[in-house]
Amino acid sequence: MANKVTDMSKIRKVIKFHCSGKSKLFISNYLSLSRNTVKKYISLFELLGLSFEAIDAKTDAELEVLFSQNTIETIDPRLQKLYEFFPQMERELKKVGVTVQHMWERYIAIHPDGFKSSQFRHHFKIWSKRVNPVTHMNHKAGDKMYVDYAGKTLSIVDKDTGEIKEVQFFVAILGASQHTYAEASMSQQKKDFVASVENAMRFFEGVPAAIVPDNLKSAVIKSSRFEPTINETLADLAEHYETTILPARAYKPRDKSLAEGAVKILYRRIYVHLKQKQFYSLEELNQQIWDLLDAHNHKKLTGRPYSRYELFIEDEKHKLRPLPQERFEIKYQSFATVMQNGHALLSQDKSYYSVPYQYVRKKVKLLYTKTSVEIFYKYNRIAIHPRNYKPYDYTTIAEHLASTHQFVADWSASRFIDWANSIDQAVADYIIQIIESRNHPEQAYKSCLGILNFEKKVGKQRLINACKRALDFRIYSFKAIQNNLENNLDNAENEQEEDFELPNHNNIRGKNYYK
Repeated sequence: MANKVTDMSKIRKVIKFHCSGKSKLFISNYLSLSRNTVKKYISLFELLGLSFEAIDAKTDAELEVLFSQNTIETIDPRLQKLYEFFPQMERELKKVGVTVQHMWERYIAIHPDGFKSSQFRHHFKIWSKRVNPVTHMNHKAGDKMYVDYAGKTLSIVDKDTGEIKEVQFFVAILGASQHTYAEASMSQQKKDFVASVENAMRFFEGVPAAIVPDNLKSAVIKSSRFEPTINETLADLAEHYETTILPARAYKPRDKSLAEGAVKILYRRIYVHLKQKQFYSLEELNQQIWDLLDAHNHKKLTGRPYSRYELFIEDEKHKLRPLPQERFEIKYQSFATVMQNGHALLSQDKSYYSVPYQYVRKKVKLLYTKTSVEIFYKYNRIAIHPRNYKPYDYTTIAEHLASTHQFVADWSASRFIDWANSIDQAVADYIIQIIESRNHPEQAYKSCLGILNFEKKVGKQRLINACKRALDFRIYSFKAIQNNLENNLDNAENEQEEDFELPNHNNIRGKNYYK
């Protein structure tokens, strides 16, 4: 039946669901009411200005008076006309340059007896919350920092070549105070993005409870409605600063509206001033950005007696957690199989790092920064070392090696050369040749050890003779010394060839036969 008043229990449920954040579509389906009916009672509830507790405390008879058709008919006709104007106004505001003030002037020209500017804005705000409930967010101080890149790029000019290089425009904003940070960076790649996020926290002098990035690849490897995969480097940054990454949900404008709004404002207050100038370095461009940004943060907010900076200092800064003393270092990763000698190769530097001997022949992951190398096996860290940039060098913790390998850990080229010198200069010369003949000194260590141990087996002099003979023939290997000693060739060094005469014999023609 037309204009029949809905059962009061359903009206209570409509108001209850609305106050708990349920959508009009959900309420309509759940209570088997038309969407227009749901909209009507929500509109009346907002116009009455009562809380749900006040509504719930009223009797059914009192509610019937408040929500009857007669009440609907008593709505101010001026307000009805105003609400009819808002849908077109909302569309017009999406156009560049159109403001609420422009739309009020258009409205008052059509309705001279309409609402004044302040009431016009007030009712538009109420109407916007009603028709677009997801656009309104209550931000807690120190809770979230929103980060995003502007769609339009800036540029710098190479002084030497005149080449114009596009650079990215990064923006970060705190939810509660809207205190804003911006900078130019060379790219949106992982390294530059993480550095920009860290610079923002350093600018705010504190750490928010969560960082909310858009779903760019530098932040999110794989988007998901329920459990997005965070980029490992960004996750490491969050761990270092003891905060959380909460990626904006795909197709959810509410999650990133604040950052996008900040970008739009900075387009007007910063971007347009920079586009007309030439900059020859990123530092020069960023200095100009920060000067304009300072003016933006100190500008009074519309309709408020305070600025973003004042709001930040008074309400939000003390809610941020303290910054760690050390800045974040990006971790890079490499994989290696632990060698038989208990070391893993960092291919970036061609240097070796020890791990506990139990992991010999296991495949491990190396995470390294500018200053350190961490080694992991199945997500467990098994070793950490200061980074060593010297190629082919070994960084060893003695406790990592098995007892049979402890002596090997002390091997070095200088150790073998000093040992050989203590025997004889010829032996030292031969050991040096052995080491220099290999692509890597490590390859020669076992040969050196074997040669020098011959001193105990055959004596000092025989080893010296064998080395001298091998030096003469320029053969540099353990096998050469071993053959010399086993075949007693070291003793033939001073033997001189004798001139033997053949004996006379009837079967021997002699030298005169051929004359």
